[in-house]
Amino acid sequence: MTPPAGPPATPVRKRRRTSARAQPQTENITRLDEWGLTRPQQRLLMILGAVAGVLVAALALTLAISAIGNDYVPERATASVIGTEPRPDTYKGWPSSKVFAPIAQSKADPKPLTVKDLFATRTLKEGRVTLRLAATRLEADCAMATWGQGLADLLVQGGCTQVARGLYVSADGRHVAQYTLFNLRDTASADTLVNTLTTLHRGGWVRPLQAGKAVFPAGGHTESSGHAMGHYAGLVWIGRADGADPGPKDDFVSLSLTVRGVEKAIFRRIVAVSPAPAPSK
Repeated sequence: MTPPAGPPATPVRKRRRTSARAQPQTENITRLDEWGLTRPQQRLLMILGAVAGVLVAALALTLAISAIGNDYVPERATASVIGTEPRPDTYKGWPSSKVFAPIAQSKADPKPLTVKDLFATRTLKEGRVTLRLAATRLEADCAMATWGQGLADLLVQGGCTQVARGLYVSADGRHVAQYTLFNLRDTASADTLVNTLTTLHRGGWVRPLQAGKAVFPAGGHTESSGHAMGHYAGLVWIGRADGADPGPKDDFVSLSLTVRGVEKAIFRRIVAVSPAPAPSK
């Protein structure tokens, strides 16, 4: 028996111009007609489809935000999130080498740091670069010399007992440099600090010292590096006094090597704790 014929399909009016937005909707309605759905059923299905699309988009956005998680690092443009504290634009970390094995543990090198040990030489020279000491500070509270909760927590975990800072200005007044040394528990703590700062430096860094014109300009371009040396971690921070990007006349490599002259005090400690060589027969 032949089933009764359904209602005649609603004629589709032809238009001379059909917008790109209207055409897909017309095609969908025609397809729903073919499925045998009534007009109220078609409208309900299209509304549900629109709502489902919104929910899918919201779910995708939620997953994207969750995927970012704690790995998100604020850029300089979002200074309102991390505050206005100065921080370097670039950073490179270096783990400790075997040279510093004698001072791998702080208990093997218990003598506290002093300003005299680190900054007795008020003028550092390397090639054409001359740096003059402008300010120093030695503190037992390592967190007070830094900003950023992540960095403060890392210093506590590393058993930091001292932090020393020395601010230098070049002889021509063109450059500023600061050297910071953390006295930590062991080599593992120092390595963790300098490696973690590869990303953490954007949300936490050492506070700059100030002395007259020897300052790090707010928002200026600066560069930095971290060096683990046994249970010590040294941070080099350099830049132009006017905050401008380095040009052909700015040898940041030599500038970094010069301020690392402070590390001679660390090598003296290696000698002090190393056993004396056996006398030759």
